Amino acid sequence: QVHLVESGGGLVQAGESLRLSCAASGRTFSAYTIGWFRQAPGNEREFVAGIDHSGAYIEYPDSSKGRFTVSRDNAKNTVYLQMNNLKPEDTAVYYCAADVVNRRPRTNKGWYDYWGQGTQVTVSS
Repeated sequence: QVHLVESGGGLVQAGESLRLSCAASGRTFSAYTIGWFRQAPGNEREFVAGIDHSGAYIEYPDSSKGRFTVSRDNAKNTVYLQMNNLKPEDTAVYYCAADVVNRRPRTNKGWYDYWGQGTQVTVSS
């Protein structure tokens, strides 16, 4: 069992930054691929970043490239999502998720086994 807890969300103005954290329980956290997703009201949950167990493989969709950076500190059982130059369209609930199979990050949410409860990010214009 893996328990994930996101934090760091909040209300910011367009152009500002936030860093989200995903803290995990379990001794095998360092073996998991972690994905970040977001879901706005009425929209599908979409992939925004992913990192494999070692940080060697990182994936971003085009909407995240150049503004979002994912990283991890396995000693702290934590994965981070640094979000810069935020835009109103980034407003959503952000979730982290664990894929317990060690592989390159997948963009489809169906590959992920455990999810956090989410943290709200609101960007005002």
